[in-house]
Amino acid sequence: MENRDFIKFLGTAGARFVVAKQLRSSAGIFIKMKGKNIILDPGPGTLVKCAKSKPKIDVTKLDGIILTHAHIDHSADLNILIDAMTNGGLKKQGILFAPNESVNGENAVVFKYLRDFLQKIIILEANKEYNLGELTFSTSIKHQHPVETYGIIFNLNGRKISFMVDTKYFPGLIENYKDSDILVINVVRFTPNKSYDIMHLSIEDVKKILSKMKPNKVILTHFGMTMLKAKPWELAKKLSIELGINIIAASDGMTIEL
Repeated sequence: MENRDFIKFLGTAGARFVVAKQLRSSAGIFIKMKGKNIILDPGPGTLVKCAKSKPKIDVTKLDGIILTHAHIDHSADLNILIDAMTNGGLKKQGILFAPNESVNGENAVVFKYLRDFLQKIIILEANKEYNLGELTFSTSIKHQHPVETYGIIFNLNGRKISFMVDTKYFPGLIENYKDSDILVINVVRFTPNKSYDIMHLSIEDVKKILSKMKPNKVILTHFGMTMLKAKPWELAKKLSIELGINIIAASDGMTIEL
């Protein structure tokens, strides 16, 4: 794999209907930083998207997988990637970073027979720092989501590359992700939903967050049906003008150079 630093959005789908109908791919995000190959949140179809990527992403050369939470649209391809990354257990390698609930909870998503294939499983906790070789990243505060969830903030040569994953809006997000140079933000809904069970960000929430944070670059992703109908690329352009921030909407296969 290339020796450059970049993020590749293998998929940009969020919420059950977009995933079920595959209106957008539900694969995860491939991250290449400091020579390390990582998959973040390997949702349904990640293995196939890696094989079909141009250039191809060789999953046998992954160094790690980061799982932010156990929901199926983030974890469905986790086990097959562990198997592939370790050559079916013949080569003990790779690190899985995941919340305790995802590994040891009632609805744990990591198959027990695969766990010894890995070099290590590291349990994620709130506001902690982790490393994969020379690459360091930290977790956010615990997100407000139905399962244990943490955002991920990479430190790349002093720059903060942040992934604000699924969560309900709450003021602590702004403080926790401040000073991000690049902010990738999951925005499932176009309009807010008053139901307590719908714990996802809307465009209104995103506007509130960005107006106070002012990152250098923002990438919107993880779109639900209402976002797709509202044309996220047009919403991003409108927000860019309104807030004076470089905001783009991710598309399947899009690569961001770091």
